[in-house]
Amino acid sequence: MRAGAIRIGLLLLALAPFAARAQPAAPQAPVAPERLIEPTLAADAEFARNIALIRADLLIADALVKERDWVDAHAHVSLPREEIYSVIRDELRSYKTPQFDGALRELSHAVAARSIKGYGRALKKVQAALVDAEFALRARQKDWPRFTLTVAIATLREAADEYDDAVSNGRVVRAVGYRSARGIVFETDRMLDGVDGALIARDPQAVKNLRGIVIHLKDAFAPLSPPKEPRTDVETVRRLIAQADALARAIK
Repeated sequence: MRAGAIRIGLLLLALAPFAARAQPAAPQAPVAPERLIEPTLAADAEFARNIALIRADLLIADALVKERDWVDAHAHVSLPREEIYSVIRDELRSYKTPQFDGALRELSHAVAARSIKGYGRALKKVQAALVDAEFALRARQKDWPRFTLTVAIATLREAADEYDDAVSNGRVVRAVGYRSARGIVFETDRMLDGVDGALIARDPQAVKNLRGIVIHLKDAFAPLSPPKEPRTDVETVRRLIAQADALARAIK
């Protein structure tokens, strides 16, 4: 699901909240979320979003490894190499980032072998490459807080599609999609933590409201493993992300 989203961009949500009112005889439609406007991301932001998505899956994999859930952890250490790395491989030199395909392969093998030591060694190599990528991005940005906010919200939009893919008939039927959405939400929170101070100085109320939405989303995805009954539905997640998007746009 995510590979297609990365390559061709997210679909626009073209919802018409007043359509039901125009036809009073029909059952009332649910209230639609605010429209998500998918921007055309600059090359740096697109690269940064892909790095954030890798971090999101590694965050989930690490939590699963700590619980010795090796089978589910393997899915999440494999996703970055299978779905994202090929997209950014040719860009790494431009961002002074070493190739880390081998480190991702080593990480996947360590988890498959259930080797804590091997996992730790490989994870350090991958994380070192991701840090190099972030340093290079920082050097290219005049307004790092604004850039980070843009990338965080662009990353967060991916959570809606992952969750949509995970839920069917009000039940979570694809645990990997639920956990991917969870990882994205928590990675977004981490990104915003790093620039909170600068953003609050620009628009304290908008930042307060934005962080409130992220807290709400974190609560919805609090369990590492999907609960039998989801804490929230797909439309609520989309609505919250649309609201976060609107608030981020208001912060100048």
